[in-house]
Amino acid sequence: MRGIDTQVRQIRRRVFKEIANLAYTSENLKDDVEALPYKIVGAEAPAYRDSIYRERAVVTERIRMAMGLSLRPENVPVHLTQGLDESNIDQKYYEPPLVQVIPSACNACPVNRYVVTDKCRGCMAHPCQEVCPKEAVSMVNGKSHIDPEKCIRCGKCKAICPYDAISHQVRPCALACGVGAIESDEQGRAVINEEKCVSCGQCMVNCPFGAIADKSQIFQLIRAIQSGRKIIAQVAPAFVGQFGPGVTPDMIKTALKQLGFADVYETAIGADIGAAAEAEHYVHAVATGELPFLLTSCCPSWSMLAKKFFPETIDNISNALTPMVATARKIKAEHPDASVVFIGPCASKKLEASRKSVRSDVDFVITFEELAGMFDARGIELRGIQAEDKLEDATGAGRGYGVAGGVASAIEACIREYYPDVDVNIEHAESLAECRKMLMLAKAGKKNGCLIEGMACPGGCIAGAGTNIAIPQAMKEVNAFKTAAEKKIPDISAAEEEKALMKK
Repeated sequence: MRGIDTQVRQIRRRVFKEIANLAYTSENLKDDVEALPYKIVGAEAPAYRDSIYRERAVVTERIRMAMGLSLRPENVPVHLTQGLDESNIDQKYYEPPLVQVIPSACNACPVNRYVVTDKCRGCMAHPCQEVCPKEAVSMVNGKSHIDPEKCIRCGKCKAICPYDAISHQVRPCALACGVGAIESDEQGRAVINEEKCVSCGQCMVNCPFGAIADKSQIFQLIRAIQSGRKIIAQVAPAFVGQFGPGVTPDMIKTALKQLGFADVYETAIGADIGAAAEAEHYVHAVATGELPFLLTSCCPSWSMLAKKFFPETIDNISNALTPMVATARKIKAEHPDASVVFIGPCASKKLEASRKSVRSDVDFVITFEELAGMFDARGIELRGIQAEDKLEDATGAGRGYGVAGGVASAIEACIREYYPDVDVNIEHAESLAECRKMLMLAKAGKKNGCLIEGMACPGGCIAGAGTNIAIPQAMKEVNAFKTAAEKKIPDISAAEEEKALMKK
């Protein structure tokens, strides 16, 4: 549903805007937070749920999560502003888990069932009845009927119906989750199994009721900017096109400086470093037979998938710094007094930045969607921006990281240029379901000799949970920006730079 201005998206963006407004202007934070649900849902009649009270209840929980706070328990009285003092800081603030289901927003969608629709013609052949292995299909009043108690959800009836009259109803959030992390509570509402979840955020994107949200750091980031600290932004390769047609990378850089950032770097710089490093890793480890295959490391949800479900593959994950971390270390090497914020499409980058080994490198993580809320709060209209600075840091290879297949393509280009005598076998998978299949094949020894790129989101980073535009448009914009790069691949010396950054 990216690129469609749904009511869910409108509410999310309104909440981000108002939280940013509070960070910029509030002189009495607790009172202003208390008033915010009534400011956002000010109508006397509900706009999209069964009651205005439910709408405010949902918005209230979204406000807490946008402040970095957790949802309140349903059975214990907890004030809206409880924990606010702890989150009212100018440093990174995070209360796990990252992604949560808001119970009052969940519609308790059917988990998995087959239902006969009004398209049924009551045909003489009734093949649906004939193929059912459990006699769950019968004719009632001249139409097919499925007994849910007998149905084993094999789907044979749906497959054979000549009128496509049988609907398979599955929870959109569960369908989008490739690791089976969406389960049900005692009331039939969705809950997330944290042991399985890899925080890709695809459940959040695909829930049509806006019942799933992730924690934000925009409030704390704005506080940091207001404190006078030197804050430098790095923007992920998928950023082009995310803020409307005609808004160029140079205009975005200028707008970020208007928000108070001291400077702006392309995260594609770190991607260039990583491409050269992973090319070297493949040549020295996989091509020599030391490792059976090499897994890319830039997508944190892909890495978490491998570590949680295929722990035997851990040693095959590239040890190269992710583009976010490599760029952050490069920035801090050049600006030791600066704090770094990563601006990207991805929810799981917030978790990556919270790891002990990364916390000192990346001070904040926000998404493109959250950044749009900051622009809204300051009244910055990007289409009217006069670009004052150039954003031209990276090669085409690094910029291509934003699209599925782009990581492997960049590494392959480096290998073919700098190690022409080495044959390279490329594989890539996008979506967690396909990533799991790929890892199963690798585990079984069917991908030996391969460089394997995994992307949790279908389409790659351009399909991340924090993006603003439709995936095809995003792909077009990223590819154009990649083509416009003066240099196509990084120098081989970037691999040595990566080694130096790893020591920092």
